[in-house]
Amino acid sequence: MSKIQKAITEIDNIESLADRDEWVCKLHPLVKLAITIYYIVLVVSFSIYDLVGLMAMVVYPIALFTIADLSITDAIKRLRVVLPVICLVGLFNPFLDKNVITIGDTVILAGIISMFTLILKGIFAVLASYILIATTTIEKICYALRLLHVPRIIVTEIMLIYRYVTLLLEEVNRITTAYSLRAPGQKGVHYKVWGSLTGQLLLRSMDRAQNVYDSMTLRGYNGDFDYLADSVTCKCGDVMYLLFWVILLAIFRWIPIIALVGSLF
Repeated sequence: MSKIQKAITEIDNIESLADRDEWVCKLHPLVKLAITIYYIVLVVSFSIYDLVGLMAMVVYPIALFTIADLSITDAIKRLRVVLPVICLVGLFNPFLDKNVITIGDTVILAGIISMFTLILKGIFAVLASYILIATTTIEKICYALRLLHVPRIIVTEIMLIYRYVTLLLEEVNRITTAYSLRAPGQKGVHYKVWGSLTGQLLLRSMDRAQNVYDSMTLRGYNGDFDYLADSVTCKCGDVMYLLFWVILLAIFRWIPIIALVGSLF
């Protein structure tokens, strides 16, 4: 399987995850989006030296991975490009932050603490976003954004980019497959035909994109996702789920749970 085909398969797999019959997937998308934003804001609000307090926020991704029956191994594989970049963000902190923190009789460079804190913040934020995508389809996420009065043009751009990326990859896969059949034994695409193949890719992608947009409008799409209003309703369970995580995450943010538990021992 080529890299392009693997990318298409990964997108299809994530869409299949979000469209499962799990009760988390059936929750109102606005509730899940609000909790994700709330969680990321709380995670970012921690001090760069509050590593112990930040570690308590791992309760959300662990709980959601368990409840939604998501594989942490698959998540790491799909985020293998993003996670190293996040780790690089705080890698230079030990060299830039020369302050010293004393914990009991141990002296630790503040830069090391801030490095791990920044890395954890990035990992938690990315995992929370992955959980949202893996439990909510792109249509429902866009519907939730419109309920938050995000401008229609921005939501439409998000929707169409997501859809057209798959179309673009499919066209690239078709063109490269056809080229490899006409040039057996040749590795890659010869530079002399890069221009013509790029032009064909652009024209074919535009044609398919127009067909997709026409199909969306025929099915009732007008930028507001009104066709989801009847099937996606806010229930009592959605409100209870929202209140549960708002209260629980607030407790873990403002009360040093791990420090209190550690003091008992």
